[in-house]
Amino acid sequence: MDKVNAQRILIVTASVGSGHEKAAAAVAEAIRQQKPEAEINIVDFMSAHTSIINALMKNCYLNMLHFVPNLYEFMYQFTAGKRKGGIVKWAMSSVIVYSIKKLIKSYQPDIIICTHPFPADAVSHLSEKRRRSFHSYAIITDYSVHQMWICPNMDTYFVAIESMKEQLVEAGINENIIHVSGIPVGKEFSVERSKTICRRELGLKEDLPVVLLMGGGLGLGGMDMAMQQLERINDKIQLLIIAGKNNELKRNVELMAAHSHHDVNVLGYTNKVAIMMSAADILITKPGALTLTEAMSLGTPMVLHEPIPGPETDNARFMEDGGMAVWLHSGDSLAKIIGDLLRYPECLNEMRANAGRHKKEDAAGTIAEYILTNMQ
Repeated sequence: MDKVNAQRILIVTASVGSGHEKAAAAVAEAIRQQKPEAEINIVDFMSAHTSIINALMKNCYLNMLHFVPNLYEFMYQFTAGKRKGGIVKWAMSSVIVYSIKKLIKSYQPDIIICTHPFPADAVSHLSEKRRRSFHSYAIITDYSVHQMWICPNMDTYFVAIESMKEQLVEAGINENIIHVSGIPVGKEFSVERSKTICRRELGLKEDLPVVLLMGGGLGLGGMDMAMQQLERINDKIQLLIIAGKNNELKRNVELMAAHSHHDVNVLGYTNKVAIMMSAADILITKPGALTLTEAMSLGTPMVLHEPIPGPETDNARFMEDGGMAVWLHSGDSLAKIIGDLLRYPECLNEMRANAGRHKKEDAAGTIAEYILTNMQ
């Protein structure tokens, strides 16, 4: 097929953390591998370029998380019910549906893929006549379904686990349009690597334990406090700390690292996460679904802390119940948990085995294949 007749695919994501964007990039990469001639555009629905109003909503969300997380938890729970959530969705859709109309006019897509509930809901609210011009897909990037994801007019859903399909069916979504694919991650997280080779590549010692700390793309999750607690571990360890795009956090951790008795390496945003996860004995992270799925795909044992109230709590519960992670609750000692795990490698081996049982092989490829097969 020539470029003129190539199918046009619009992937609409949101720059709230990094998970939605990473899922979008993974699916786009898989589609390009299977159909190089497809015309793919990825658009940030929450950017000022797309809509000033959407960008303001994004800033309100981030400020709420930073300054009043309890208010965010209240809002999440308040909108979880069908009645209250439906009212909020209706009000938001009345505002943001204009953004989707503008994107459709600009890109003229044959397919729209949404990795965030706001654009998915806006697509769902378009008139039937307008929706008939393209096929719509929703990819839920968490391990539970919130009311905001209930979009009755979406054509197809992709979800992480079977229980999410059941949640959607209970909410009135036709089970025939729901596919349990897993959460899409980059292909680099499907590659099995030697821990020894990864440590050499990163300049790490092969005979000292490696603990990786991540806080997501925004560098959230109490990482500086976690580092303080890890100082209580007497045996020397190697710490890899990824601060993401949070430059202030990176500077603070670098100052702390200068006085640590551990070997500490601090990075900002990096494209070597898969290598670092493969090199690590344990990952300490906030439970963002994409980070958890990446670690699960590589079999990296996890210790989870500081979840954002709501979806990340559900993510942490799934990983802990599956035996892939230890969830750090209030009053627990991070130093003791990490120390115990490193002293008893059989526990880490069991967590790796559990990850292998739960992971979905090549979710991005599965999603891409389904979409391309059904666009013929």
